[in-house]
Amino acid sequence: MVFKRFYLIIITRILLIAASIFLFFYLLTIARHEVSSIILAVVIAFQVYLLILYVNRTNYKLSQFFDSIRYADFSTTFSDKNMGKSFEKMSKSFNEVMEEFKKNRAEKEEHYNYLQTVVQHINIGIICFDSTGRIDMYNNAAKRLLRKNIIRNINDLGSVKQDLPETMMKLKAGDKMLIKIFTEDEIKQLSMYATEFRMRGEEFVLVAFHDIHAELEEKEIESWQKLIRVLTHEIMNSITPISSLAATIHELMIDDTEPKHKIRKIDEEDIENVENALMTIKRRSEGLLNFVDIYRNLTRIPQPNFRYFPIKSAFERAEQLLKPKIDKLNITCNCKVYPDELMLTADPDLLDQVIINLVLNAIDAVKNNDSAEISLIAYNNQNNRTLIEVADNGTGIKPDIVDKIFMPFFTSKKEGSGIGLSLSRQIMSLHKGSISVKSKPDEGTVFTLTF
Repeated sequence: MVFKRFYLIIITRILLIAASIFLFFYLLTIARHEVSSIILAVVIAFQVYLLILYVNRTNYKLSQFFDSIRYADFSTTFSDKNMGKSFEKMSKSFNEVMEEFKKNRAEKEEHYNYLQTVVQHINIGIICFDSTGRIDMYNNAAKRLLRKNIIRNINDLGSVKQDLPETMMKLKAGDKMLIKIFTEDEIKQLSMYATEFRMRGEEFVLVAFHDIHAELEEKEIESWQKLIRVLTHEIMNSITPISSLAATIHELMIDDTEPKHKIRKIDEEDIENVENALMTIKRRSEGLLNFVDIYRNLTRIPQPNFRYFPIKSAFERAEQLLKPKIDKLNITCNCKVYPDELMLTADPDLLDQVIINLVLNAIDAVKNNDSAEISLIAYNNQNNRTLIEVADNGTGIKPDIVDKIFMPFFTSKKEGSGIGLSLSRQIMSLHKGSISVKSKPDEGTVFTLTF
């Protein structure tokens, strides 16, 4: 409606100018009123000037409105009282739009201030930098953890740790890293996690980190305590009978009643008892040596020799190796890979060791099941990480020992050293992966390898 009135006013003014021009030529050529013609010419020129001014003023208002939006200047107000009622509604609409923009900007500023408050008060250090190393943002936790009040460039962190700038520049989205730094005679273990994003046409890396030194120490002490309990238990089981039998042999063979100890005269029965005691000592000593050898092997896992190979081949090797045992116990073994040509970068020999160990555990769990079944499944999850699952429908694991099965030398089986799962976890750790378990008693168990 506003623009219709605008067009109507324009047309009316043009018609008035046209009528004035017609009258001008009439007075000049027919009536020959030269003075009147001159006055009318001035009037026509003034009408043309007013028309141009009217149109330009409208364009100026539009230009002013768009410039205000472009430069985010929402303090401008629009009023067209001198131009008549035709543009009052438009001016009102302009002002309403400006108010909405002003309201949205205020909400954004409030949201920004809220995020800034959260970022500055959380206990996790945050540093954001671009591809050149220029720091875009860092919070108070970062200042406190790194003991740096001003960080303009990532290279400024060289004073905290010499290779820290280079390490952080190499971080990519999803990378995790644990680094140790020393600040004012204080050791800190920083767990770092990186993510990437694009802003203002530039690539940025945001690194979040926090000090887990206390947690690591607590877990380390807890792990050592658990390991010491296991070692003490195993050693005491061997040392106690050895000590007792040694005392028995001493009592049978040495006479302590004389000033100078002499060997007793022993009969055949005593000789047999001494022989049995010595054989028992020999067996227990060999068992203790074997235990120490197993522990030594647990700490000598070779570094992975990474290769790119199809997971299906690893399943085939494990199935072929364990086929006699699987067939003997009438166990159904299913191997599935999605997609069929799914590849993995890992050490195939170490991976074989893990898979075979898990399948052997699964066989032990289902051996008394009439419909025993073991499944090996490989696929990529939503985060594009490769998962290998070894599942069975066996006896399951009791809830009270689920958190202990990865401890060295812990086993719930009558036979076994208790290092298989511990070795598997160390191998997965060397692959920057993890191993986890889900189990329900009398329903089954699923071990998941995540690469």
